[in-house]
Amino acid sequence: MKSLRVAIGLLPFVGKVLAQSASAYVDPDNGISFVGSTELATGLTYGYVFPPADSTGSLADEFIGEIVSPIATKWAGTSPIGSMLQALLLVAWPYDGQIISSARIATDYVLPTALSGPVLTTLPSSKVNSTHWKWVYRCQNCVTWNLPGGGNRSLPITGSGATAWARSGVAVDTPSDPASTFLEHDTFGFFGIDWSSAHVSAALYNNWAAGGTGGGTTTAPPTTTTTTTQPTVSATPYDYIVVGAGAGGLVAADRLSETGKKVLLLERGGPSVGETGGTYQSTWLEGTNYTKFDVPGLFETMFTDSNPFWWCKDITSFAGCLLGGGTAINGALYWVPPDSDFSATNGYPASWTNHTKYTNKLVARIPGTDHPSTDGKRYSMQVFDLTTKLLKDQGYTNITINSNPNWKDHVVGYPAYSFIDGKRAGPITTYFKTAVARPNLTYKQYVYVENVIRNGAQITGVKTNDTSLGPNGVIPLTSKGRVVLSAGAFGTPRILFRSGIGPQDMIDLVESHPTAGAQLPSADQYIDLPVGYNVMDNPSINLVFNHPDVDSIDNWSQVWDNPRAADAAQYLSSRSGLLAQSSTRANFWRAYSAPDNGTIWMQGTARAGGCCFTSAYSYNTSQLMTITLYLSTGVRSRGRIGIDAALSANPITDPWLTSSVDKAILLQAVLDTVSTVSTVPGLTMISPDNTTTVTDFVNNYDVTSMGSNHWIGSAIMGSSSSDSVVDENVKVWNTNNLFVIDASFLPGLPMGNPHGTIMAAAEQAVAKVIALAGGP
Repeated sequence: MKSLRVAIGLLPFVGKVLAQSASAYVDPDNGISFVGSTELATGLTYGYVFPPADSTGSLADEFIGEIVSPIATKWAGTSPIGSMLQALLLVAWPYDGQIISSARIATDYVLPTALSGPVLTTLPSSKVNSTHWKWVYRCQNCVTWNLPGGGNRSLPITGSGATAWARSGVAVDTPSDPASTFLEHDTFGFFGIDWSSAHVSAALYNNWAAGGTGGGTTTAPPTTTTTTTQPTVSATPYDYIVVGAGAGGLVAADRLSETGKKVLLLERGGPSVGETGGTYQSTWLEGTNYTKFDVPGLFETMFTDSNPFWWCKDITSFAGCLLGGGTAINGALYWVPPDSDFSATNGYPASWTNHTKYTNKLVARIPGTDHPSTDGKRYSMQVFDLTTKLLKDQGYTNITINSNPNWKDHVVGYPAYSFIDGKRAGPITTYFKTAVARPNLTYKQYVYVENVIRNGAQITGVKTNDTSLGPNGVIPLTSKGRVVLSAGAFGTPRILFRSGIGPQDMIDLVESHPTAGAQLPSADQYIDLPVGYNVMDNPSINLVFNHPDVDSIDNWSQVWDNPRAADAAQYLSSRSGLLAQSSTRANFWRAYSAPDNGTIWMQGTARAGGCCFTSAYSYNTSQLMTITLYLSTGVRSRGRIGIDAALSANPITDPWLTSSVDKAILLQAVLDTVSTVSTVPGLTMISPDNTTTVTDFVNNYDVTSMGSNHWIGSAIMGSSSSDSVVDENVKVWNTNNLFVIDASFLPGLPMGNPHGTIMAAAEQAVAKVIALAGGP
């Protein structure tokens, strides 16, 4: 379905987003005063201006607006009132040197239709050139609009609110037609606006509405400046600035704050679980402090929710932009790292191989559990029983996995989680809880870090979009201060690119960006490192089965809005029962000898439910189970992460099965796993079905759908700046005080789901940062 969806669930948070507030500026081309914002990640500017607030008649029902866009944006839209449903929606795009536009409205999350009443006039200063397009427009009958079902809605032009925007890099279907259909947006966002400050005199407004120019008196917003002078740093300095509150950043911030030094922790998103201020609830959770992120059994609904505000909108893979990062929205599978995770054969320097001290520090904070329900029971374990039966004749042994972390060949066991007391925990309710309680740590949310400020090798601060934290959003370091990048496998490379660190082709894109280019250091200070290369992710393949004993909880379809009454009641009364568990029911591993020597491990995960397959068999959707087979440690395939012209982060080269060795091992793992299906009474494999062979199924499997979202290696650790980004102390090569502590520095895939290993690695990394001479 083609749709334009704006996540209106973000609106309750927008008032807190100081960094995304509108300011006054003058368009240099036409001299019109606007109140608006330049969106730093996309280069889009949106502005509005109104006649006097006490206007009467038709003048009181109009405004002038503008959209200024890089040419890479094929269409852009705005909802001045900040929602999609029952809202005035304006959309425009360039075509044949002109701007095509329309006013629309939506009563559901589908493609908006034409809205009768508004009159749009494109003003003369609109233009299209080789780098940008600009739509300056007069919108009459636009302060109040009629709703399709009756009644009307109005902008609060004497108050304040939030305005929404959306854009896409995919052209509309019929660009010459203002009523053209188009695909859903690539990215969207919001900014707060004080509508009462966006009014000018009647004389000025009427001149501009008639196509006149000049008369604006305010200055341009700082985000649109083209000066190459670095901003003056004069705000409160910090000893450590940690960018990103995910698995690595929360561990790093906690341990750094233990030293008594002054630490600033920045997170681009907002709260997650209830104890951090999160409030996102379904009706059955109302009256509690539990959110979607607290309840383990709601994990599967992270991917089906109609309001998924937690995903980063400028990263094309799933990435969590909220407190906890991926640990706030993942299935929380938690594996104590085996020795192989930090071995030399997995790419680690000799100084990293003795990991036990740091792994023990992690386990002391997050013990993990394979029976997360507070009553100690496990629920709906039919999938576990069927999986162990399937593997029995293949020589698997049933073990407690985290009690035997180094035993990862022909073993199967219950899933272990980083839940505590029947709720999501991980680093959020442990490391963050102790860190934020210390007076020397400052935590700021909704702060987007654009780049580090540096003078050659010396980092002096970070540039953010939050001007409340420093002039032009710059936050300085103390004289011996350090920056730790923990923005994730996509976010950290983007910050490095925008700081002039990385391959030249990526820096060229930053140079060409209308706002980010101005923040780069001089070209003679660029640092050429393989940022974005060496990327790894587990290639995976799904096998779907049907069995009459399986309870797939109605394939999780109602668990968010309307869970089974008994399950909901049990969880609310004691955080126990089915909803105290995530969807996984069994995990297993097997080691394979690779034909080019070495070992590649296969991890299997069995869960209730199934998705995204076709089958010639008839089946009951409430009796589905899926076994996902992953390749983990030892994988040969590599990919690359980069940015596009809008600075969105995305894979440039997919990292799955680029090696024929990996493909051969994955095929063998599938053949082995399904070889005993006939020994399990009632178990039917429905994908692949009987219309294909297993070999053909694997060979024809869509490689682009094999991702596991376990991205690592984009700022890889190594022994030389020629083939790595950070050294064994996780310091970025050729810098004095810039460090990386997140999944991006890991040089090899861990044995299992990565967030446990990432946190253990962060424990060791932050200890090295603290011990390294020359710091605060």
